[in-house]
Amino acid sequence: MKALISVSDKTGVLEFAQGLHALGVSLLSTGGTAKLLVDAGLPVTEVADHTGFPEMLDGRVKTLHPKVHGGLLARRDLPAHMASLKEHGIDTIDLLVVNLYPFEATVAKPGCTLEDAIENIDIGGPAMVRSAAKNWQDVAVLTDASQYAGVLAELKAGAISKKTKFALSVAAFNRIANYDAAISNYLSAINEDGSHAAFSAQANSNMVKLQDLRYGENPHQAAAFYRDLYPAPGSLVSAKQLQGKELSYNNIADADAAWECVKSFDVPACVIVKHANPCGVAIAANSAEAYAKAFQTDPTSAFGGIIAFNTPVDGATAQAVSKQFVEVLMAPAFTPEALAVFQSKANVRVLEISLAGVKRDGKTAWERGQNSHDVKRVGSGLLIQTADNHELQRSDLKVVTKLAPTEQQLDDLLFAWKVAKFVKSNAIVFCKDGMTMGVGAGQMSRLDSARIASIKAGHANLSLAGTAVASDAFFPFRDGLDVVVDAGATCVVQPGGSMRDQEVIDAANERGVAMVFSGVRHFRH
Repeated sequence: MKALISVSDKTGVLEFAQGLHALGVSLLSTGGTAKLLVDAGLPVTEVADHTGFPEMLDGRVKTLHPKVHGGLLARRDLPAHMASLKEHGIDTIDLLVVNLYPFEATVAKPGCTLEDAIENIDIGGPAMVRSAAKNWQDVAVLTDASQYAGVLAELKAGAISKKTKFALSVAAFNRIANYDAAISNYLSAINEDGSHAAFSAQANSNMVKLQDLRYGENPHQAAAFYRDLYPAPGSLVSAKQLQGKELSYNNIADADAAWECVKSFDVPACVIVKHANPCGVAIAANSAEAYAKAFQTDPTSAFGGIIAFNTPVDGATAQAVSKQFVEVLMAPAFTPEALAVFQSKANVRVLEISLAGVKRDGKTAWERGQNSHDVKRVGSGLLIQTADNHELQRSDLKVVTKLAPTEQQLDDLLFAWKVAKFVKSNAIVFCKDGMTMGVGAGQMSRLDSARIASIKAGHANLSLAGTAVASDAFFPFRDGLDVVVDAGATCVVQPGGSMRDQEVIDAANERGVAMVFSGVRHFRH
């Protein structure tokens, strides 16, 4: 049995090669990998000696040779193939261990030049991987260090199974597809002047299936759940389900809305979502208090909702949550007491999502645990945009009325604005003391959203007197402002930017309320 080993990332390869040698496997290798193995005392044949042709062009040509590809591609069950190998003095290669030049890591570095990128495009590696993967019934191809232990164990037990060889082949083709997609994405984003376009000329998306779902948004639709190839830390796809039924399509969509909202807060927070909209959001000193305030906003809609916390859930919080019907419960951690509470509610889906890897001050969206882009499917196409990751700061607010908001009102306005970002447009959010008091979402008219928010507050027996209001987009006329002020609002945050801004400002002054402009819109469709 003969193995060809040529890796860029040498993690674990020496130990694997030593295991192969102990089993009597002959070793072929190239360049730095060969040196590593030889220095460790392993008998290794250089590929140049094997092919009788030296490496050339600074190593660009070393494995592109019939003695390599013939040994990988020859079918052992075809006498004609084996006769050709014998005629030309070519030995079969039974095991290929290759990982590719680090193109993705290279282009991710600040200051990477086109020349750097080009030099890290592997040619020989992908060619060998494709050859071996195509001939998977006779050749096992390893493209990642995580595969070494399993393959070595099977070899020690006698042979690598057909099932494993096929799985290795699929993994190999997936790796090549991802590699080529990364190259295409990078190169097609380069403009004629050498600058990089925000969006590449060709968009190649690589996703990994996590699970098939029972059905989609409705029972007659099929569905599956995929994750990014390199998911951001603290994202929903990293969740560990601790108990409960299988997640449904709608569960996942709503859970993502709740999780993205709750993890945007720096203090203990609770978010309750129903049909992709927050129906209750609150911050407090602890998770139990935050839940009580969030639930109070709209108890009716909270029934059968999705609940997310950004701090660990303890027994007291779990006891409170267990009194209502909840579909999904999410938090960074759960105490043993909390988990014990839900053991009697076997259908409740409990998800643990670690926030340990999230850097609030990270330089990239990925480091901050956020999506860098959003994608929406349209007829035979995609709409791709940078994600709405804008975070409004106190210093960004522009007071446009004679009356300026108090410090407490500013706190409420910033809280309301943060919630409005996650409410479907048109969005109107009433808040007070770190708690949503009324939420109006997804209406064709901003006036209707304002009225619905007020109606919901009334149903929950909540007074809107002295509340702060956030509008995700500007008020096109003064009537929207009048509706929220009539309901009890005393301060408002909106983007501004309407041709009738002055009319609305005048109305605010007339009504004696404070208004600030954010300068940013948060449409969410």
